[in-house]
Amino acid sequence: MATATFGAGCFWGVEEAFAKTPGVTKTAVGYMGGHLQNPTYEAVCTDRTGHAEVVQVEFDPNQIGFERLLEIFWAIHDPTTLNRQGPDVGAQYRSAVFYHDESQREVAAAMKDQLQSSGRFRRPIVTEISPAATFWRAEEYHQKYFQKHGGSSCHL
Repeated sequence: MATATFGAGCFWGVEEAFAKTPGVTKTAVGYMGGHLQNPTYEAVCTDRTGHAEVVQVEFDPNQIGFERLLEIFWAIHDPTTLNRQGPDVGAQYRSAVFYHDESQREVAAAMKDQLQSSGRFRRPIVTEISPAATFWRAEEYHQKYFQKHGGSSCHL
């Protein structure tokens, strides 16, 4: 198995999109990229911890490639809005790929450059591409939120 970590706004909908993807074996929502140890949802929502809401994806590379996961990532959010997705505003909602190895970094950077030059997006892509750091699993009530409560998107 391999691991990928993405920030694309509210983690409930991001998790739902990846959980439905063939080849993805496990998903978990949490926080990454900040300075606070053991962050809570309430702390992250202050926009002062530096953490992004993320989804950590475990996948079988024999069934799905990292490139396909990136295609899904780019499709499910707007990578041109800085620290915002829909009505959600703050650095915790930033667009981010947290890479787990050099290959993931290279593929993410190349795909970002390709998308920028393709004309698909009118504004510059602001997606952060950073090394994966400690993944802080979010509180249990956030895990598989839409499976527990219904819905499929956080966006209006």
